[in-house]
Amino acid sequence: MIRTVQLLRYLSDAPLRRRVTAATNKVESFNRFSQWIGFGNRGVIADNDPIEQEKTMKFNALLTNAVIFHNALDIAEIVRQLLEEGWTIEPEDLAQISPYLTEHINRFGEYSTHELGLLPEAYDPKLDVDFTQLREQDLAAAGSGRAA
Repeated sequence: MIRTVQLLRYLSDAPLRRRVTAATNKVESFNRFSQWIGFGNRGVIADNDPIEQEKTMKFNALLTNAVIFHNALDIAEIVRQLLEEGWTIEPEDLAQISPYLTEHINRFGEYSTHELGLLPEAYDPKLDVDFTQLREQDLAAAGSGRAA
């Protein structure tokens, strides 16, 4: 009965379908990105040892999250530069940007480790963009979804 009610709610509630689709697309994008990052052996874990399998999965997750974080830092820096140049950045524009970027990554290139001992500069997570409009839209959509 609960499944039937949820299915009927899903079918009759367009905003709910949009939210479910958006969330599903984000998860699928993350999984594709993670598979792209873990390109070795075409993503097949050949070891039968559960501990080694878990290590492989966790290392891939760690590397995936590190690349996503690096991409997010790069995106934030570019947004800051655009704001300093006088561009107007709308929250809707930022909502369309994904940190699952691969074009700038050379998986098969040469890697330098001489910078590993350098400490990064302090990271400022604040962007001068007003996201209240997006939050209000999300709250309104969530409210209309519950009413159906």
